[in-house]
Amino acid sequence: MTTTDSSPTDSSPAAAAREAREAFATGRTTAPAWRREQLTALDRLLAENGPAIETALKSDLGKHPLETHTIEIGSVRSEIALTLANLENWLAPQEVPAPGYLHPATASTVLQPLGTVLIIAPWNYPVHLLLMPLVGAIAAGNAVVVKPSELAPQTSRLMAKLFPAYLDSRAIRLVEGAVEETTELLTAAWDHIFYTGNGTVAKIVMAAAAKHLTPVTLELGGKSPVWIDESADIDEAAAWLAWGKLLNAGQTCIAPDYVLATPAAVEPLVDALERSIAAMYGADPRASADYGRIVNARHVDRLARLCGSGTPVIGGQVDRDERYVAPTVLRDVSLDDPVMAEEIFGPVLPIITVSDADEAIALINSRDKPLALYCFTGRDTTRTAFLERTASGGLTVNATMVHAGVEGLPFGGVGASGMGAYHGERTLRVFSHERAVLHKLDGPGLARFGWAPYTAEKEQALRTPATGAN
Repeated sequence: MTTTDSSPTDSSPAAAAREAREAFATGRTTAPAWRREQLTALDRLLAENGPAIETALKSDLGKHPLETHTIEIGSVRSEIALTLANLENWLAPQEVPAPGYLHPATASTVLQPLGTVLIIAPWNYPVHLLLMPLVGAIAAGNAVVVKPSELAPQTSRLMAKLFPAYLDSRAIRLVEGAVEETTELLTAAWDHIFYTGNGTVAKIVMAAAAKHLTPVTLELGGKSPVWIDESADIDEAAAWLAWGKLLNAGQTCIAPDYVLATPAAVEPLVDALERSIAAMYGADPRASADYGRIVNARHVDRLARLCGSGTPVIGGQVDRDERYVAPTVLRDVSLDDPVMAEEIFGPVLPIITVSDADEAIALINSRDKPLALYCFTGRDTTRTAFLERTASGGLTVNATMVHAGVEGLPFGGVGASGMGAYHGERTLRVFSHERAVLHKLDGPGLARFGWAPYTAEKEQALRTPATGAN
């Protein structure tokens, strides 16, 4: 165990916020040793409790244990390892040139922790999306309060048990609960709020943050489109689509949401999707231990309603009691259909036929900017067109979703799909203030020339255009 204080007895949101703030005020979270100790303890939490975490996510979302091991646990452990290996370099002051009129002087930037931060996590990846931002918040030296989603209750309960057993129980707090507890947390004055979820709640978060001028990071979602034309490797595209759409039963913020395809690509794509789905989950995905479940009955009902758009050419079956929605592909979908009016967030894939890439780009640009955009084509001109003429959080060509696993790439949205980006060093910077530091040596020097009294000599010199040399 790594607790540095006795566990708090008051677990209310207000007490968690207050005690985390008090812990930060002691200065202990800024010590490099504390940061490393807590990151190492977080890694140990994951390493020592893998089976329990896998069981919790199996209960909450029907996730296969191997999927939990790799995506929920392994990804966070990799992030911790990356952070520990680079923490000293990331935190090192960065020197910048001082202008000649200040010589002798040094100038630099120093990263400082923001203070006390709030992380609100969603239910779809309830470990990964809770702990990935926490890694950077700890590395930056902050005190942290985290709020897991009540819609993944087994995972929330397990994390609430494990946090005080491994982590500094006053500087790193976990608050369970639902809307009431989240609302209470949002009334506190935070130094940063990091929210992952939907746009409706994001507006509530921003409104609460505005009362205290608190900066926010919003990791949202939206309808991430896919372009496929006949020049693509259709079998390869279908395999990537089936994996990206059906992982976690489609409950992924960067899952392919809908397909825009040329007429010549549609029929081969449907056939290839049917083969790819069967290759992964068998003839009856309901019987596959590898295929997940929808988080609750309300979302099953919502997805059943969306399956009524267009014509199901694959799947379409729904079992509310089992929280099962079959891998479903829809054709003959209209842009006015319900399935095109909201983020699907489930295993339902509409295919819309368009004449060419220009029509697809115009359609994409008529909607909110998506979190991800996927382009399957063998044409360089088409790839360039999507790169230059569309906007999205990320663009991936001839694959789906894997850009989120490239540690050097920023992960985040634009416009309605979010603000701010993280992963790797960027996460540490999200939770840091880049402070400007100037050290002037040996008196004012040439700087004094710009002070009053303003003589004719100074007038002439200071009105002469600068050459740019220091």
